[in-house]
Amino acid sequence: MESKFFLTGSPGSGKSTVFMKILEMISSQDFKVGGIYTPELRITGERVGFYVRDIASGAQKIMAGVDIVSVYRVGKYFIDLDRFESVAIPALDYAEKECDVIGIDEIGRMELFSKAFEQKVNGLLTGRKPLLAVVHRNYIEKYKEKGILYTVDVVNRNQMPGLIFFKMTRLLRIL
Repeated sequence: MESKFFLTGSPGSGKSTVFMKILEMISSQDFKVGGIYTPELRITGERVGFYVRDIASGAQKIMAGVDIVSVYRVGKYFIDLDRFESVAIPALDYAEKECDVIGIDEIGRMELFSKAFEQKVNGLLTGRKPLLAVVHRNYIEKYKEKGILYTVDVVNRNQMPGLIFFKMTRLLRIL
């Protein structure tokens, strides 16, 4: 039975919302969830960057922003790889060792500037532990063969959490 689940879709389709809802549902069944997510940083309603947050501990740092000094850039955002890795790598290590499910939001260009992150993700993809990850649409080809890919859109985003939750919990009960 497949243990890797990927979410993709257009910007604003609800990928991260679906991701968080699934993890909340899994946690409510007494399964331990760990990993990372990358919520937006907004100031007066304007997106100015992104955090990287450890799902299990809540630890977070600003990983990308318009005012960060870095050679790594996506659009108007500059990425601080040291900050990103200082939260992401320990969070993923913890999830791999201590949790029932690993969550990653997201696998995208910003995150993949980090070779340590890419290596960690590749290792997690070969493991038995269930994984739920949001994959940026530009990286679908690289990851789609490694698990089950779901495309989130405005039509299915309300049903998607229940569907994937059902499949993941069924898998967790037999592992």
